[in-house]
Parts: sequence; structure tokens; C-alpha cells
Amino acid sequence: MSDTEAILVRTAHVPLRYRVAAKLVMARLARWSAGLLTLRLPDGTAVQFGGAAAERRVSIAVKDWKFFWRVLTAGDIGVGESYMAGEWTCSDLVELFRQFLHDQSVLAYRWSWRCVARLRHWALRLLSANTLSGSRRNIQYHYDLSNDLYRLFLDESMTYSCALFERQDMTLREAQERKLDDICRRLDLSPGLRVLEIGSGWGAFALYAARHYGCQVTSLTLSEQQRQLARERVRAAGLEASVDVRLCDYREVTGRYDRIVSIEMFEAVGYEYYGAFFTQCCRLLKPGGRMLLQTITVPDQRFDTYRREFDWIKKYIFPGGLLASFHAIVETLKRRTDFRVEWVRDIGLHYVHTLRWWREQFLSRLPEVRGLGFDERFIRMWEFYLASCEAAFSVRYIGDLQIVLARPPVAPA
Repeated sequence: MSDTEAILVRTAHVPLRYRVAAKLVMARLARWSAGLLTLRLPDGTAVQFGGAAAERRVSIAVKDWKFFWRVLTAGDIGVGESYMAGEWTCSDLVELFRQFLHDQSVLAYRWSWRCVARLRHWALRLLSANTLSGSRRNIQYHYDLSNDLYRLFLDESMTYSCALFERQDMTLREAQERKLDDICRRLDLSPGLRVLEIGSGWGAFALYAARHYGCQVTSLTLSEQQRQLARERVRAAGLEASVDVRLCDYREVTGRYDRIVSIEMFEAVGYEYYGAFFTQCCRLLKPGGRMLLQTITVPDQRFDTYRREFDWIKKYIFPGGLLASFHAIVETLKRRTDFRVEWVRDIGLHYVHTLRWWREQFLSRLPEVRGLGFDERFIRMWEFYLASCEAAFSVRYIGDLQIVLARPPVAPA
């Protein structure tokens, strides 16, 4: 009798479906090869998977047998939902995700086990389409949680995107300011230029470009709370004549601009709207103008499969969200615009440090998070979100591209 079978004999009181799920999941875990995984079961038994001599080690404490059923029937979504429910804990979430990303086949099961969950998630995906009304609903779901919540873990500039750590000893605020200044320089900003920002956040870039480069910034957001706080910050800085924060979809804005910037908003566009997004940017940007796009990406080789999937992040953190690929962006630019790509770099490894700052700050201020009315399920959900993203960037499973695009000048008469 194997160790797994012996465990199942001793747990005859556990519902049959949970015992079957435990057997199947542990059978898959037998191929674990990224390190040493110790699984502590609800009955106190410890089972190990992987190489005993492995340097990379992590342990999971399963508190409820339902964990295995969720994993079997809903894959990564089930893993996350089980964590949110408090059914398991982990010695090091980031390390667990790193090891899992090494070989995701351990949770790959036949369609029959997941058909019900897949149908339910297919319906959720349809409901989160980024139409004009859908985009506003999707953005408000994440960004209208509470300005006070975001204040707890973001730096003083309230910048919710990857920072640029040029030195290991930089603070998060210094690294965010370095990123903002670098974007301004890449766009060759100067006093009087009209700049359109698609995706305001809480106003960090708009304030920086107006204060330090003398630009006239029109900034768009679909979040009521972001607009409210961004406008308060603009008034406090005395920059009301230079910064206009609007509650407006990019598809509805008019005018002509010298520069366009979009910092980690493109993830909320949706693949079916790539053409509409870049066509509109091309229409709004004057000939000879520049645009900087910063967006989180997946490798081109995985994009076609990834964009058809529905995962935990899309369900619980960013409904309607989709990471791009460089090839998909360039293909759309070629078909729909006269943009040319001037410059590209991947700053994804800087996100490892950024996310670590956010996660550690968030976890250090849990009493205040609870004081804002957020429960334990929410806390576990955000810990899972921040840790999984940190791991994904650390192993380059995803990246963060900065792309400078330029429109050709008007041809001479």
C-alpha cells in the first residue's frame, strides 16, 4: 500500500469526493521537480514531493480536505479560492509560485473534471467584456475599493505601477520618481506641450509632468475614487490650470495632443479592442508626436493560448483584464496605424522589488486594512495576488514593456 493510499484509508470519515480528489492531486504532485514540497494534511500527516536534497523548499499546511476538490475541479482558480477560504497556508507563497511556474503540468487534468467550472468561468468572461459600460464596471471593481486602502501600501506619490530601481538602496518613492522622470525624458517633454494620459491612477504622472516639465496634461480615468483624489492632489499642488483629470473612456475623448502616455492601463483594453485603442491614439496624436506605452506582457509564444484562458487574476483582481504580447501590439500597429516603434525595453525584474514593497507594506498594516472594513478573505486574496505576481516577474513568466511609438511628421508640400 502506497503512502497516499494509507492516508486515504485512515481518513474514511472524509467525504468520498474529497478523498478521491486528494488521491488524484497527490498522484500528480508525485512528478513535482522544482524543489522539495512538503504537504501537511489535515490529519497531521506530512507527505513530501520532489528531491529530498533540493535547496529550494516550501511547505503547505492543508487545513481542510476540500482544498483537493477545489484544485481538481478548478485548477489555479481553485487553488486561489481555497487560499481565500483559509483552507491552506504556506511557509513562503512567493517560493511556492516560483516552483509551480517551473512546471504547471502538475495541476493539468482532463476536461471532465473541470467542465462545470469552465462553463461558469466562460460566462463570467463574457460578462466582463470591455464595452463602454463594461470597462467602467471592470475598472471600478478594482480601483474604487478605497483610496485609503491603496494609501496603506503604495508610496507617497500613489503610483500603482512598476518602479525603476536603479540602485538597490533606493526607496520605493525614489524608484517611482525615477520611473516617472524617465518616461518624461523618453517623451522629450517640454513646457507647453499638450499631453494626454490614458489611465490616471491617482494623478502621479500628471502631477509630475506638469510640475517638473511645464506640460498641459489631460488625464483620463474610469474610477470615481481615483478622479476624486487626483483632483484633490492637483488642487493641493496649485496645478489646476495645468492638469485636467476627467472621468472619460479613451474611446470618447477628442482633441489633438503632442504626446500620449499610458502606464499599465493597456491591460484593461481587451484583445478585441486593440485596434480601436491604437486607432484612437493615432487619431489623437499629432503628426511627429510620440507615445509611451508601459504594459505588462506575456511571451509571444504563450499569448494565443493565454488570451483564451480564464484565470484567478481575471476572476478576482482584474475582471476584463488581459496581458498583452509585443507581437500582438506590433501587428495591430501595422494594420491600424502609421506608428513606428522607436524604442523598447522590459523592466519586469524591477516589478519584483516593487511588488515586494507593496506586499510587505500591506501585510504590515493589516489592523488598518481591517479597520477599513476589509475581512480576512479579502486580506488573503490580496496577499495571494501580490505574491503570485512577484513570483511571476521573478522567473520572467511575465514582463513589463515600455514602448516608445512615434507618428511620422507631415510630409513636406
